Amino acid sequence: MSEIVVVYELDQPSAAHAPGRTVRVHAAPASLGRPSAPGPRTYCGRDTFAMAPAPRRAAEDPGVPWYAPESAELVCASCDAAVGND
Repeated sequence: MSEIVVVYELDQPSAAHAPGRTVRVHAAPASLGRPSAPGPRTYCGRDTFAMAPAPRRAAEDPGVPWYAPESAELVCASCDAAVGND
């Protein structure tokens, strides 16, 4: 599988300067030529334009989830199935 970029889907911030709260964690293929930037769509088909990249890289070791353990409850099931970390 190609390089994976973890992105956060955010809710709408309550104030113009306040960051949004993460509501879902998605996986996206890396942009061509920019391995730390997400491509235009997540593995589940959502647009990555308004999503925030995760501060850490996706795990690439077999058997290790691609997302951070503290994000497990927010992981998109479709992205997880597409990445293949069952």
